[in-house]
Amino acid sequence: MTDTNQPSPNTSFDARRAVDFARSELFERTFKEGMALVEETAAYLDGPGRAASKRLSRAAALAYAGESMRLTTRLMQVASWLLVQRAVRDGEIPLIEAGSDKYRLISREPQPASPFAGSDELPETLKTLIIRGSAIYERVRRLDETMYGESPEAANPVSDQMAKLNAAFGR
Repeated sequence: MTDTNQPSPNTSFDARRAVDFARSELFERTFKEGMALVEETAAYLDGPGRAASKRLSRAAALAYAGESMRLTTRLMQVASWLLVQRAVRDGEIPLIEAGSDKYRLISREPQPASPFAGSDELPETLKTLIIRGSAIYERVRRLDETMYGESPEAANPVSDQMAKLNAAFGR
């Protein structure tokens, strides 16, 4: 019988670091904080936030819809990543699988997204949730990179091709 949390010889990440993190107090705190923020955000958006959005101007209502969608998407990515790490810790999925791109928290935004027109009119509670959501997303993204290395998807394919051309033509 083999341990599913043991890396294969071609693993490109530090398996020990990943397993140690999943078993750490830092992980427990991050997990609790992330899941609590998901619940808090859902409760706000379904309750007081829904009522507040009805009182906004058209531009602010559109900003509210866009920002709340962006926030919930990021929080679901964080929750998913945290649940995968817990599954690794509990032996439910192999570590090598958790390190695959399908489970990685890959930032698909090359730079922070610009705010929507009307964002300055958003309710303060939503603004605070957006800030907190962005902070935990960035923290978990950095943890992901630290544990599993930079994802191949994060590489710039244009720069890679230019480097190959320069190498081929001696520039």
